[in-house]
Amino acid sequence: MAVRTLPVRRQRGLDWVGQSRAALAGARAGAAREALRECRFCAHDCRVNRLGSDLGICRAGAETRVFSAQVDLADELELIPAFAVALSGCDLRCAFCISGGPSWNPGLGELISPTGLAAQATAELARGAKTILFEGGEPTIHLPYLLDVVSQLPDSARLVLKTNAYGSSVSRALLHGLFDVWCADYKFGNDACADRLARIPNYTQVVRENLVWAACQSDLIVRHLLMPGHIACCWQPVAAWLAAELPGVKVSLRTGFWPAWQSRRHVELTGPATAAEVRRAEALAKEFQLNLVH
Repeated sequence: MAVRTLPVRRQRGLDWVGQSRAALAGARAGAAREALRECRFCAHDCRVNRLGSDLGICRAGAETRVFSAQVDLADELELIPAFAVALSGCDLRCAFCISGGPSWNPGLGELISPTGLAAQATAELARGAKTILFEGGEPTIHLPYLLDVVSQLPDSARLVLKTNAYGSSVSRALLHGLFDVWCADYKFGNDACADRLARIPNYTQVVRENLVWAACQSDLIVRHLLMPGHIACCWQPVAAWLAAELPGVKVSLRTGFWPAWQSRRHVELTGPATAAEVRRAEALAKEFQLNLVH
């Protein structure tokens, strides 16, 4: 079993060279917008000009819309209450997506200026929100907007990036040192399930690379949604890899699967996980000595 020693986390509000988070995000926002000319923010590597009329797999252009911005209590206990900002559009096509249309369609939602959103988030912190959480859809396809918002938030704020972990080295470089917590999905235990249920190529290699990177530069919570019929093919290999490569990492096993969006196109996803499946999943977590969080 390979054992990795996770480094000391960065001081909140400062990156590794001592620059404030707000300043660092602001300095990178322009580079992120320029990168839209040949977009490589995710592992699809479409290289389309999003400042023009070209559209890649996510269908997002240069504009970012927000389909939800509110205090949320549905995440892990250490993160809530969170002021959760959901950005429209995603680079994956998960048949079981709980938010459906807005997650897939970057044209849905409301146009909110980065300044306005940052002001709203800061006000919610003053009212008692513990974290500011960015999700989607997928926030990493909207890096210019995301960085612009972060550049206007207090350095003391605890920032969370909830991501599908399908980002690229380009997105990692732009995001390095900016978020206190990465809450990253590890959805599928093999490439065949990823391709069949979400149309994702080369899933395993990309996600593992991103998880190892995130664990080395922030607090990391790895999420896995337990899907009915996918314990042996998905949860067990995910659990085994986490135990071997990221021992001690926080793992959030989500057992509340619901057949949302287009789930019923897949025969095994027409209902929730059974009680027996949940017990088996929890037994595997114990067997692999995973650090489960709720």
